[in-house]
Amino acid sequence: MSFNFLEYKENQHLVPVEIQRKKSYYYDLINIEHSFTGRVDAWLANTFIHESVQLIVNAINLFEMGYFDCAYYSLRQSLELSTTMIYLVDIDENKKETELKKWKSEERFPMQAQMMEFLSKNGAVFADFKSNLETYFKHLDSAKTKLNKYVHKQGLDKFYVSRNHLVNGSKSREKFINEFESSLKTCIGAVAVFRLGIDPFPILLNDEEIFHRTGDVMTRAYSEEFIEMYIGNETVECYRNTEIYQGHYDYFLSQEKKDECVTNIVKDQYIDTDKFDEILNQKHLMSDSDLIAVLICKLSDKAVKVYTSDGFIQYFTNRNTARKKMSWDSRDFHKFKECNPPSNIPYDEAFITYVLLNKVGYFVEHNQQFTNKEIGKIKSII
Repeated sequence: MSFNFLEYKENQHLVPVEIQRKKSYYYDLINIEHSFTGRVDAWLANTFIHESVQLIVNAINLFEMGYFDCAYYSLRQSLELSTTMIYLVDIDENKKETELKKWKSEERFPMQAQMMEFLSKNGAVFADFKSNLETYFKHLDSAKTKLNKYVHKQGLDKFYVSRNHLVNGSKSREKFINEFESSLKTCIGAVAVFRLGIDPFPILLNDEEIFHRTGDVMTRAYSEEFIEMYIGNETVECYRNTEIYQGHYDYFLSQEKKDECVTNIVKDQYIDTDKFDEILNQKHLMSDSDLIAVLICKLSDKAVKVYTSDGFIQYFTNRNTARKKMSWDSRDFHKFKECNPPSNIPYDEAFITYVLLNKVGYFVEHNQQFTNKEIGKIKSII
């Protein structure tokens, strides 16, 4: 085998390592990815959230490949980006447009420390947020100091030529990995905490009393395991004292609580056909499409699923479909609408019937063909 000079020079001081919990970290990051905010004025924040997650994934990959300083830099970037996200959301409306324009056009823009200082004094939400989470932010400042040691190469142990020398041995490497994972967990938690500065839904929805009083919000709650590992229950208790949390909590607590069967429809589009009476007792808590889907399934026990928005919204039931495939194609639904008549159309082992109700199209999946009388009843629902 010939000697590869380029490969030797590129890898002579790199020592790849393995992070045993990598897959678990990736799954845990889904908690942040699913914490979309539905705030129209903070829509850009969703892009920041996903970019922060990608930076953490990059950090894990870089560290495993041996580029440890780059990994720490990527972790620091996730913190800086999370700060920028809150800064652009929480500043005064008159200043927000100007600052966003500066950020997009790469003009002079405040550094992380400057943003934190400004928000701590002037943030509409963040000032109270940081005040209640004072202990947490002190811990975060300490963690950022450790990140900077690697980014700024302070100490010989931050040098490739020293860190990866054979004399350091495997024991030093094990400690090195543990230190990185500690910083990694802190940064995952920090992105999750900064996300709570936009709205409290990732925490709020863990409360059953609130969960059943909210609609079909985009956000999914952080799991209890995620909170315990990355944020801490004490920090969450402090967060519950913030104005942003209390304001949302009090509002939703004043709303009517949905029965579980109604919540399942509103949030997950699942209709329990054994509970029509309970469901219709709270019909006023459902959207028009929710209610129409329920009524269609109530009119005929042949109906197993109801689709709207050309198939993109699907209502499931506890009835088994005869169709064996799990996949679907929106192009099929466009064809169903064009059929004449658009009823009892073969759909693999099942059938589709299309009806226009209240100017909205609905596709009913059913196991046996509908009679003309049944189709007439469905069309007369409105």
